[in-house]
Amino acid sequence: MPPIVIDLRQADDSRDVVHRAVQCLAEGALVVFPTETVYGLGASARSPEGVQKIFDVKGRSAHTPLALAIKSAEEVLDYVPQPGRMAQRLARRCWPGPITLVMDHDAQQGLVGQLPESVRRAVAPNGTIGLRVPAHDIVLDVLRMLTGPIALTSANRTDQPAAVTAQQAVEELGDDVALVLDDGPCRYGQPSTVVRATDSEYECLRAGVVGPSAMDRFASMIVLLVCTGNTCRSPMAEVMFRRLAAEKLNCQEAELEQRGVIVASAGIAAVAGCGPSREAVEVMQEKQLDLGKHESQPFTDRLVKDADVILTMTSSHRQAIMRRWPDAAPRTHTLRPDGRDIDDPIGGTTALYRHCAEQIEDSLRLRVAEFDLG
Repeated sequence: MPPIVIDLRQADDSRDVVHRAVQCLAEGALVVFPTETVYGLGASARSPEGVQKIFDVKGRSAHTPLALAIKSAEEVLDYVPQPGRMAQRLARRCWPGPITLVMDHDAQQGLVGQLPESVRRAVAPNGTIGLRVPAHDIVLDVLRMLTGPIALTSANRTDQPAAVTAQQAVEELGDDVALVLDDGPCRYGQPSTVVRATDSEYECLRAGVVGPSAMDRFASMIVLLVCTGNTCRSPMAEVMFRRLAAEKLNCQEAELEQRGVIVASAGIAAVAGCGPSREAVEVMQEKQLDLGKHESQPFTDRLVKDADVILTMTSSHRQAIMRRWPDAAPRTHTLRPDGRDIDDPIGGTTALYRHCAEQIEDSLRLRVAEFDLG
């Protein structure tokens, strides 16, 4: 029978579409999904019959593993309990998105060990597993309702061009699939970037949507300094941290990003675009540091998601962050290792700002010594 094709752009109730897709997958049938990269061919990873159909339909070698689509970056720990620092960093920053992460996998740990044996051989045959969180609502909605992940690959025959429209997928796969979800042309129209991630490094295994320069940025260590208004304490900490990090790496400050270190600052009650306080600029000039071009920025979801380390000027800043973003707690610390506050100099004299800067620099030296910046 020819596949049922549902145009998502005209569907009255997306919940009905999701239920239908979940039912097809649970019955071992194949579903064509739109994603942000190319159209994907999916089977329930709990269905040995469905997963085998993928290999049969595509003419795919049994030695070429399938990736698993999962719901979120947080779920990676369920499948790879010890993914490594770099894998966690990339998952946090890039998912949902067009990156497939390949990680070392212990068959005795995680939910992969609970999949049928033939499926384990199909997705993790060589001690590694590929995971992806597609950036498309319909796929994520199906994953939230489905028991287990989706074995997902491109909706085409092996060695044929990837389908970037539903019509191309239908022409390529025809009666071999049960359901095709049509959401028009894919956003990017090219495959995901496949990356092998270890504890401290990454290797690009397949070029795709995300290019080398963007991958280097995603893989960088990001340190975020936080105060209230982002006009004095955290901007001073930002420029001083940058200098200390360059000294530790034996490079110029302008070379830090090339060395994989990004430093920024923000304020939990900041107004975007405000300049630094005059006294902060003056005190930094005494240290041959330029704060004049700084513009304040508020503390946002995106900054929280991207930061590897968040250093706050006070314990109340840290508590405020943890209340709103509890998942960031392991990455959020007071700048002072003893947990005490950096005094707020706002409205004070230049001498008070100078004292504040010394507090910050003393604490930064201790923190920079702790970090692996290499």
